[in-house]
Amino acid sequence: MADNIKLIVAVVLMMAAIALFYTYSEYSTLLRVLGLLATAGISLFIASKTAIGSTVLSYIGDTNVEVRKVVWPTRQETLQTTLVVILMVIMVALMLWGIDSLLGWGVRALTL
Repeated sequence: MADNIKLIVAVVLMMAAIALFYTYSEYSTLLRVLGLLATAGISLFIASKTAIGSTVLSYIGDTNVEVRKVVWPTRQETLQTTLVVILMVIMVALMLWGIDSLLGWGVRALTL
């Protein structure tokens, strides 16, 4: 029950901040954006103190760990792979053009 109240407070706070952002359009955009960002931070902090929020934070942390494990290709590997893909696309395009030409010739021969 307490988690639900925290989430409702966070959502209401964020909705109020968005409404105030558009209501006070005569004020500086910089001040309105800073207020919106501060309110978003407070809302996220409140939401992170719930069970769902802690699960989301745990997921984000696990995702960062997995991203650090990724072995990114070198520049040379990327260039070689890109060239292979381009060559394969050209080869398949030529094959499809040849088949299309052959079928077009066959249809013209049958319809004349």
